Amino acid sequence: MKYEFKPSFDRSVKSLPLKQKEEIKELCVDIIDVLSGDRGLSSGMGLKNIKKDFWEIRKGLKLRILFRWSSDSVEFVCAGNHEEIKRYLKK
Repeated sequence: MKYEFKPSFDRSVKSLPLKQKEEIKELCVDIIDVLSGDRGLSSGMGLKNIKKDFWEIRKGLKLRILFRWSSDSVEFVCAGNHEEIKRYLKK
């Protein structure tokens, strides 16, 4: 499977505090492990199909990553809180 970080993802992470950047990096590694079948979701994590091929993974209530998942690729498109993900999807 191919994994790609879109420029929109990089922009959404750029202005975040260092601690949140590290949490997002950990969450990306976790979702790659889950999607590759290496392990299941950890407690506190949730995976949800938003629409068509857009999925959201969350850790706790505040940290979310939006990604596009097709049969052979995953594109990370945005990171942030619930409102930031909603705003991105409205565009």
